[in-house]
Amino acid sequence: MRVIITGASGRMGRMLVRAVNDLEGAELVGATERSESEFLGKDAGELAGVGHLGVAISDDLSSLSKADVLIDFTAAAASLVHARFAAEHGIAMVIGTTGHSSAELDELHSILANTPVVMAANYSVGVNLALQLIEQAAAVLDADYDAEIFEAHHRHKVDAPSGTALAMGRSLAAGRGVQLDETAVYAREGITGARKRGDIGFSVMRAGSIVGEHKAMFVSDEERIEINHIATDRMVFARGAVRAASWLQDQPAGWYGMGDVLNLK
Repeated sequence: MRVIITGASGRMGRMLVRAVNDLEGAELVGATERSESEFLGKDAGELAGVGHLGVAISDDLSSLSKADVLIDFTAAAASLVHARFAAEHGIAMVIGTTGHSSAELDELHSILANTPVVMAANYSVGVNLALQLIEQAAAVLDADYDAEIFEAHHRHKVDAPSGTALAMGRSLAAGRGVQLDETAVYAREGITGARKRGDIGFSVMRAGSIVGEHKAMFVSDEERIEINHIATDRMVFARGAVRAASWLQDQPAGWYGMGDVLNLK
């Protein structure tokens, strides 16, 4: 499996380089960064701490067309550029980028209509199990239970709520047979009035170097049920993304999630 990693000098990019290097049968054939990056020309393996791989970080995707899969954990606008490249060159794509607008998601689907794609808000096996548990719990615990989702990440994260928190919200809404857009409450300030039955509330923390913490809570007057996930090392996301890339090799064009990769559905 020949792999291109975009954003290869970032925290997740370096983890992905390590994960590809650790997987037997996988080979890093390209690593890219923004044109203004100070790491252009550096060896991706050396930056990731796995030794010299002979793959220099470049800002030129056009020279990297001989690949099987492109793994993208960058930014919403950049992911559209990378998607066009993947679609034009018949390269499968694993997308871990979050924070897309509805219009950007529509464009992404259009660009990749004939491409095998895995897109997930979170590539941790544990998180994807939690999403399934949340949907199951929500089907049993109706709107008599107030539903809240809390998430915490490092100070550098730019989107909120996190993609994983929103995925939890969608799982919760699906379990209740409602639409998240019609029930989500993303901000509370001032005299907000009493909580409305059926609301799905979100709260966000940004601090320090927190890798990722997520919690779904179902609260009644008599009890509280919590489904938690705490990530302590970003490597869990990188290994999951590379696992998805490997699984994608045998799939026809289509849009898949980690539930498909893990056979949870």
